[in-house]
Amino acid sequence: MKMADVLSRHLLNGRRLAYSCHKMTLYRHAHPDDLQRIVDFQLAMAWETEDLRLDSSICAAGVRAVFKNPALGQYYIAEKDSQAVGAALTTYEWSDWRNGVVWWIQSVYVLPEFRRQGIYSGIYAFIRGLAEPDPDVRGIRLYVDRRNTTAQEVYTRLGMNGEHYQVFEWMK
Repeated sequence: MKMADVLSRHLLNGRRLAYSCHKMTLYRHAHPDDLQRIVDFQLAMAWETEDLRLDSSICAAGVRAVFKNPALGQYYIAEKDSQAVGAALTTYEWSDWRNGVVWWIQSVYVLPEFRRQGIYSGIYAFIRGLAEPDPDVRGIRLYVDRRNTTAQEVYTRLGMNGEHYQVFEWMK
């Protein structure tokens, strides 16, 4: 889905919604009722991408922490026929170079039967649509496993590039 495919945006209870014009997919901010679905997505993603079995209770506590403290991040949901079929999380990084915030897209997951249908593209368009008019947001970043060439192709089609940085990490 291209940015131009977002047909309409509405405010409902102070939250922005976007609908894809040809796929009837709803993109919205997640709410605490989505917690278990997001946890299920994260457990599935960790297993699919890294053969890693996450502890469900730790993951649930982590997702719950985001809902309790919005400064940690914001989840987004893609729905088809009132079913959550995908999700993503944005977290925030202060950039002194840009005197603003960079949003990191993380925890992206789309149910296998809904992949290659523009679901992630719609989530990205929704997030970017929130970021673009906000003068404090200077950009959007994400990281991807080098072996995940399919995702890299999607991100490239959306106008993102992986030319500048390589991520190094230390994890406990």
